[in-house]
Amino acid sequence: MRIEVTPADVAASRYAISPLGEAVWALRLCAGQHAVPGLAPWVARTRPAYERLRRELPAIGALMALLRRGGYNADFIQPPPDGTARDFAGELAVVRATPLAQARAELARNLTGPRVTPPAYARRIFRSANVVDLIAEAIEAAWTTLVEPDWPRLRAVLERDLLHRAGRLLAYGWGAAVAGLDPRLRWVPGGDVGAIEVTDRDPATHSLAGRGLLFVPTVFGTLITYVEQPWPYAIVYRASGVAELLGPPDPARPDDALDRLVGRSRAAVLRALALPATTSQLVAQLGLSLGGVGDHLTVLREAGLVTRVRSGRAVRYRRTPLGDTLAEG
Repeated sequence: MRIEVTPADVAASRYAISPLGEAVWALRLCAGQHAVPGLAPWVARTRPAYERLRRELPAIGALMALLRRGGYNADFIQPPPDGTARDFAGELAVVRATPLAQARAELARNLTGPRVTPPAYARRIFRSANVVDLIAEAIEAAWTTLVEPDWPRLRAVLERDLLHRAGRLLAYGWGAAVAGLDPRLRWVPGGDVGAIEVTDRDPATHSLAGRGLLFVPTVFGTLITYVEQPWPYAIVYRASGVAELLGPPDPARPDDALDRLVGRSRAAVLRALALPATTSQLVAQLGLSLGGVGDHLTVLREAGLVTRVRSGRAVRYRRTPLGDTLAEG
């Protein structure tokens, strides 16, 4: 697939976070439909709650029967955010507002093709007049049980990535914005009209034509492209800095060389600075105290491992090249 862009699309592009999208991806992660490096401890911790949801709420199983790789998934289940900073309740309201005729058409398309036939209870849910509400309830249960307890830390990771990528797009253009998003994405410069090439099964070419592109970072998910109406053109990509979002270092994990050198908590702060972050973002991400994070940053800065840069009212810390070398082993 090719997504053609022009310099005018830079100004029209935007970045957004999707709490609802994280809830759907969390289900897929717990179900073993895909894996995210560094999140095995989170999956192990939350899988009992996921299994309880599967037992108590049949719509969870029906929803999982729809989600598949390499095929069409009903759009109304996981619509891209509209860029207006909706919270989870606002995004869920969009799902609940899906007309029944649209939902049934998308479900029929979703269930077409060679695949395992959904179980009988799931087929009954898909045929029911309140199928949209049942699926919305399943997504809400996933949010409340799996994602919401960790949302402050998850949001800190997503916001950091969002600010980093938005700055690269504005400062350096499309090539810098696309670089490192996903191995399946490639920027092809072309004068006034360049293209983002996506390695997938779709040979079509799509033109933004000044409408811009919506970038959506995800913790639990993987690459998705939205190119069908009525949704905005959007790319969902895996956020950076996910590995340290699970809170303070796990006491059961054996110390590595960096832990032994600088201490476990200080090593966690250094690893978490894969992207620049404020002190408050690190506190939310790591679950450490404000004073503790501040002390660790002071020591790391004096040792030449991190530096700080003021951006408006915020002070962001970032690793130096020496800090990168230590953190990355």
